[in-house]
Amino acid sequence: MRTIRQFLVLPLVLVTAMAAPAFADLQHLVPPAQLAATVTDRVAAQDASRAAIHEALARPEVQSVAASMHLDLSRASAAIETLTATDLEQAANAARSVNEQLVGGASSVVLSTTTIIIILLVVILLIVAIK
Repeated sequence: MRTIRQFLVLPLVLVTAMAAPAFADLQHLVPPAQLAATVTDRVAAQDASRAAIHEALARPEVQSVAASMHLDLSRASAAIETLTATDLEQAANAARSVNEQLVGGASSVVLSTTTIIIILLVVILLIVAIK
């Protein structure tokens, strides 16, 4: 029984040892350079989203609405760095809407802009409260 086991184990060990280097030379399905570029693009998009939110929170109109609601913008601003990807995109979309509507130094805030500002602040504060 022992000789049969040795007789079977030796060829299996040799086949396994020879097969390992053959599989090591396989090419990647996605080139490493493309993976790096994708990660870099994603990080750049998230940085742009965070910048849009910071820009919206820095607007005087947003600050006045937040002050009237007794909201702490410094806490909301600090929470932007910890947002998940989906939460970041939702807040960034609202912030971009605020930035687009208030561009050019609009002196009056219309109801829809105020609503968007409130939604932006509530989204950020809810995310902070949940974490």
